[in-house]
Amino acid sequence: MNLPEDHNAPPAPDSDALLVQRTLAGEMRAYELLVMKYQRRVERLVGRMVRDSDLVQDIAQETFLRAYRALAQFRGDAQFYTWLYRIAVNTAKKQLMQLKRDPLVFQSQLASAEDDETSAAERELTHSAADTETPDAVLASKEIAEAVNAAMDALPEELRMAITLREIEGLSYEEIALALDCPIGTVRSRIFRAREAISSRIKPMLERQSGKRW
Repeated sequence: MNLPEDHNAPPAPDSDALLVQRTLAGEMRAYELLVMKYQRRVERLVGRMVRDSDLVQDIAQETFLRAYRALAQFRGDAQFYTWLYRIAVNTAKKQLMQLKRDPLVFQSQLASAEDDETSAAERELTHSAADTETPDAVLASKEIAEAVNAAMDALPEELRMAITLREIEGLSYEEIALALDCPIGTVRSRIFRAREAISSRIKPMLERQSGKRW
């Protein structure tokens, strides 16, 4: 028997809004669920700003700690993850400024900036190619993915963050504007410039491969 749909039903038990409410009511398990849900995403975002894996984890932990302390200020005007990403970006920027004030520490971080993790885009391209294409095609796809990743890393920070939030995290322009605390027009400009810069880096590679265009 089909029960009538209740349009006034409360949000799903795992929704962010309900988890925030439960956390504010003193249920720590609810906040742990939010951390579990967004930890990888926050680390991936911070990793675009700070390349040392240990430092990424420290900043991610600091992000969730700051978010917990400020949770009562979350008004629900935006999605929880947009609010959380803004805290992550600000926390990472603060950490980078502290490192730059200590040249020895900063140079140490730069020396360890060689990233041994493949980007999500690179993994997806490589995995897909490995299933359906020849070894030469797999190699070409991997090279392109690496070039895209390198092109993103070479971008100025403000462009890199905007394109990461758009293309990797899938945020809307409005959400990115909230996360980066800037006008939506600025977001559109940064994403356009980032795409142009990435395109100029990988276009020669794509032109060498028949049937592929950027």
